[in-house]
Amino acid sequence: MSGATTSLQPDEQSRRAMMLNVERTWLAWWRTGLVSAAAAVGLGRVAPEVLDGHDWPYVVIGTGYAALAVVLLVLGGIRQRSLTRQLREGRFADLSGRWVAAITVAGAGLAVITMLLVLVEV
Repeated sequence: MSGATTSLQPDEQSRRAMMLNVERTWLAWWRTGLVSAAAAVGLGRVAPEVLDGHDWPYVVIGTGYAALAVVLLVLGGIRQRSLTRQLREGRFADLSGRWVAAITVAGAGLAVITMLLVLVEV
């Protein structure tokens, strides 16, 4: 005999699926924030120890990745709470285009600076 199954009404199934998506979205924000924090440690602490040259560019870019990590982790928590509240109220709102643009510009900027650090010996 297989495990017990719960019969859900269509509305309950939709609600459960939406809650799972909210949780997955929150976890994705966390994964991205943690990777950014790891990049901060790698560039800000490890790279200057391993590479010859000036330390300050790596410390600066590492600090940038750390700041991005903080924003991603905090905004992910805010977004999760907002989605849960909206789901309870039977509505849904997209993430602000301003936040999307700001995070995209910050991430792309950090990636370009990182690329320049890789290409140019400092």
